[in-house]
Amino acid sequence: MDLAQNFQPAGLPIREYLLVGLTTAVLTFLFTGVVRLFALRWGAVAYPRQRDVHTVPIPRLGGLAMYLGVCGGMLLAHQLPVLRRAFDYSLDPTAILLGGGLIMVIGMLDDRFELDSLTKLAGQTTCAGILVLLGLQWIIFWVPWGGNGAGGSLLILDQNQGAILTVLLVVTMVNAINFVDGLDGLAAGVGLISSVATCAFSLHLLEQSGGDVTYYPPALIAATLAGACLGFLPHNFQPAKIFMGDSGSMLIGLMMAAASTSASGKVQSLDGTETIALLSPLLVVAAVLFVPVLDLLMAVVRRTRKGLSPFHADKMHLHHRLLEIGHSQRRAVLLIYLWAAVLAFGTVALSLFDALAVGWGIGIGLLIALVVSVVPRLRAR
Repeated sequence: MDLAQNFQPAGLPIREYLLVGLTTAVLTFLFTGVVRLFALRWGAVAYPRQRDVHTVPIPRLGGLAMYLGVCGGMLLAHQLPVLRRAFDYSLDPTAILLGGGLIMVIGMLDDRFELDSLTKLAGQTTCAGILVLLGLQWIIFWVPWGGNGAGGSLLILDQNQGAILTVLLVVTMVNAINFVDGLDGLAAGVGLISSVATCAFSLHLLEQSGGDVTYYPPALIAATLAGACLGFLPHNFQPAKIFMGDSGSMLIGLMMAAASTSASGKVQSLDGTETIALLSPLLVVAAVLFVPVLDLLMAVVRRTRKGLSPFHADKMHLHHRLLEIGHSQRRAVLLIYLWAAVLAFGTVALSLFDALAVGWGIGIGLLIALVVSVVPRLRAR
């Protein structure tokens, strides 16, 4: 009887998730000041290099404060009767604490000693493996064929297929956020926008399923990540007092991939007669990852064409190009925020509102973002 009651809908726990997110933000904000002093004493300082934008030494290790904030948010959620369901019926939050903690430690070592790329890749793969071992992996995947004309079909992945797909997504997302972390507040802002969009999508799935406990963990992961990014931004927005370093960017990448996997990789109750409904989980994932992954792919193609390693650093990322066009640091960061927000929230809206109206809204938003992006170039001409 008690077990059956636990599976009954409890309404959308929006206030509880909001409380967890704000608590994570406050804790991250407070921990960041302490971590900054620790980074200075430990020598984890980013000295200006040729490819960097900053001109003075700035401490790193912001990821440590973000992880501590996430731990505090998870602890609070465990004490709330409604959100405890995320822990009672899933190991996803535990996987985040273990995998996220390990990848944060690897990032801390890189922030201090600058590890080589192969060592970091091995560490990232290990952390992704921890998620898989604890059951956080893709189970359902949409393909555009089959389905008797219903707009594609859903594939049921076995353990090996789901594990490979999850590891690839985690490693790609971790490196994508690492690549995009080049301007003050950029990675934290993109992480905030993406996690809020993922949390909104997870809450939609929770409502649509009538309170299925499957969708409590992704909303919790996204809420704590949003809080960590929000709490870190006041310290990191231009001019930054501290950088998140690899400890923060890799943690954001892992949690974003985990939240997307936990939400979209287990969707089983979508109406197969609606193409948009079928596509919406993967569209959310693609929109959330679009800006950082596009930057990553452009960097890999650019470097391999020159005969360089894909991990060879340069000054040709999207944010560098915006600076070249004539935007200031703050304006370049806000523009990338705009691109990410239009794509992420627009795609989530496809699951909630009329697809045609949302499509027009996304198109207008992208047009505005494009025009604002090229204004300095037009002025110069």
